[in-house]
Amino acid sequence: MSDRISFSHGHFLVIMALVNKSGLYQKINMSCCDHHNVNQLIEVFNECFKDKYQTELIQGGTEPIYLPQDNTYSLHRLVFTHDFFSSALHEISHWCIAGVERRKRVDFGYWYQPDGRSSQQQKCFEHVEVKPQALELIFSRITGHVFHFSADNLDSGLRVSDTFKKAVIDQVADYLHNGIPGRARLLMEALRKFYGPEYFGA
Repeated sequence: MSDRISFSHGHFLVIMALVNKSGLYQKINMSCCDHHNVNQLIEVFNECFKDKYQTELIQGGTEPIYLPQDNTYSLHRLVFTHDFFSSALHEISHWCIAGVERRKRVDFGYWYQPDGRSSQQQKCFEHVEVKPQALELIFSRITGHVFHFSADNLDSGLRVSDTFKKAVIDQVADYLHNGIPGRARLLMEALRKFYGPEYFGA
């Protein structure tokens, strides 16, 4: 079985209809429902990946972090902030993209420059955030959750750039046209079953 799934032109039009002509909304309101229980999301994720990938989704972190298994804990842990549904979707998106070697390292081995980044550092941050935020947008659409583009750089006063927003939307279009990677596909199918096909087509 292929580890990618392609979408019909109709599915493609559904997601592209969520943006205006410039494709540059700061917030894309996709809310089809008002029940976003993180415990349900945790249940769906863990059912998909806990046994096969020895990975569990955990809420309650003061900061999001990915922790590979070690001598003190037998499972990989994907920890999201407090009980925030958006944080969970975002961390899941990063995990869905990370390869085998990156999943052996804390936070997938990425160096994180904290809030207050320069404009050049922000460009580097946005470059690595395109694919995760594209998946997060798709997962948000499926679950009926509101999606926000994230610059994660409030202290600098730099807003999400139009270039970044367009890159995320273009990546969504690419995923929907050419196919979504394997683990993201598995989760997408599980979320569609749980939340109902009305959120992303039957």
